Amino acid sequence: MSDPALTVPAFGVRLAGGVDTIDAARWDGLRPDDNPFTSHRFLALMERSRSAAPRTGWQPVHLAVEAGDDLKAVMPLYLKGHSWGEYVFDHGWAQAYERAGGDYYPKLQAAVPFTPVPGPRLLARDDEGRHLLAHGLKAVAGQLGVSSAHVTFCTEAEALILERAGFMRRRGIQYHWHNRGYRDFDDFLETFRSAKRKMVRKERREAQALGVRIEVVEGAALTPNFLAAFYPFYEATVDRRWGSAYLTKAFFRELGRTMPDDVVMIAAFAPNGEMVAGALNLRAGDTLYGRLWGALDAYRFLHFECCYYKAIELAIERGIARVEAGAQGMHKLQRGYEPVFTHSAHHLADPALAQAVRRFLKAEWAGQEEEVVALRASLPFRGAGEG
Repeated sequence: MSDPALTVPAFGVRLAGGVDTIDAARWDGLRPDDNPFTSHRFLALMERSRSAAPRTGWQPVHLAVEAGDDLKAVMPLYLKGHSWGEYVFDHGWAQAYERAGGDYYPKLQAAVPFTPVPGPRLLARDDEGRHLLAHGLKAVAGQLGVSSAHVTFCTEAEALILERAGFMRRRGIQYHWHNRGYRDFDDFLETFRSAKRKMVRKERREAQALGVRIEVVEGAALTPNFLAAFYPFYEATVDRRWGSAYLTKAFFRELGRTMPDDVVMIAAFAPNGEMVAGALNLRAGDTLYGRLWGALDAYRFLHFECCYYKAIELAIERGIARVEAGAQGMHKLQRGYEPVFTHSAHHLADPALAQAVRRFLKAEWAGQEEEVVALRASLPFRGAGEG
């Protein structure tokens, strides 16, 4: 796609056909925090590895707001021909609109591809820049003639800015672990009710009795060949669950070279030294982001050990405040990961579709209040749900 010039008062709004067309230092200078997924290098890796690309239905059209030579704000933005790889589900909206004779696709998606990690999406130094992005996104959607524009896994503050620009707010639920100053894993486990504490200890014993060695691999040990060896595990897991592997082997091969200080692999090795399973994490600031799990064979409780228990141990050892374990998964609740709201915002051009979706979101919002109360009552902690 070319880069058509669009305008809002006093500023120019440009669509960039790739993140590499925007200077990396200027892009990163607009990030309000160190969330690694909105960094220029991570998004560039997605594009250069042909993971986020037209072939996968993620065509980069990043939104840039400029004042002369000054880059005022940017937004990771994609033109999409489907709703896969987003984790904020609008398939029902698309089906309803198409049954009514409309074309829901293509649409605009402000997101980090295949990455249900909450974080900033309106990258700017101030609220003026964020407001310009919100209004610019609506203007772009209108000029391109797409059905809709969606901003997913944004911050709550960004969702409120988008709502003031005419977007509809939506919430989701994820499960995050919070470090409350635990001395070690046993100290954390002492906060559990007896039955749940016994369950976790039993799972850990069985995982540790599998005869595999579990190690944290990071830094210089994350060679291109090591990370490329994880690709078959990722591919096998995707085939079992979703059937479409977006990330390429090139993505994994280059990840350690591109972001060596951000990647943490919790890997399981057979006695002969061969890696047999792994949990890929990224770390930035006070957060460990659990991203991908993979194994070629079934190992009872190894998934829980690598993805959840070892991640918690690591966070306690290093003083990390939070572990975000990704989308979905009620099983995380029983292992001490607490429900939190995630946020998104949606603009639908057709008034009839927008009215129907607004009614749906109102009912969904009300139901989530009760759902979170019930989820918190199901936490394994002593006294969970009280007060």
